[in-house]
Amino acid sequence: MNENKIKHLEFIQGVINRMGQNSFLLKGWAVTLVAGLFVFANTQDMEWRMISIAFIPSIFFWLLDGYFLWQEKLFRKLYDQVRKKAEEEVIDFSMNVQPFVREVHSWISTCFSNTLSLFYLPIISIIIITIVVAW
Repeated sequence: MNENKIKHLEFIQGVINRMGQNSFLLKGWAVTLVAGLFVFANTQDMEWRMISIAFIPSIFFWLLDGYFLWQEKLFRKLYDQVRKKAEEEVIDFSMNVQPFVREVHSWISTCFSNTLSLFYLPIISIIIITIVVAW
């Protein structure tokens, strides 16, 4: 296999790994922040107001996590394209994923994928239930 092709695939794989790591960290931060706000709200007189603040970071983390997953899917398409290149084709080390935007579901659609919905919907449901109970 062409040495340049291998190096280009390594660059793309590095980006894919970073996107996955970012997604993992966001999930950890989301749980930590919501749990922290719940604990803090339990010590305050205005419980439901403090708990409702947990909505904001939960929604933003969900959207940001969806963005990272969307980018990861785009880079996987780029990886696949480079992988299929013939030996004689020129490797330009391009990291441009724009040509694949039409091949992958939109960013917002990716936010509602099973992977993210099964994580963030329970968190938001717990926030809503807790607000109703605390109110």
